[in-house]
Amino acid sequence: MPLRRAVTRVQMLPEIDAWAKAIHRTGVVTQYAVLLDQPVRREGRCYWPLEVRAAGNVWRRYLVTPDGKDLLLAKP
Repeated sequence: MPLRRAVTRVQMLPEIDAWAKAIHRTGVVTQYAVLLDQPVRREGRCYWPLEVRAAGNVWRRYLVTPDGKDLLLAKP
């Protein structure tokens, strides 16, 4: 369940939802990849990197806590 919460939290962001709908209309499938093997520690909390992808390219990268309550936009 933690994986589902993390992905759902990102999917429900207004900018991601609008982007995914626009990409879907072009026939491209969007993907959400949680990188469990690359956890990040910030301010004493553990975050999972989550990449939003389409056509094999990373569009945005977020850091999300396993419970899905905290979310950060990862800087490139």
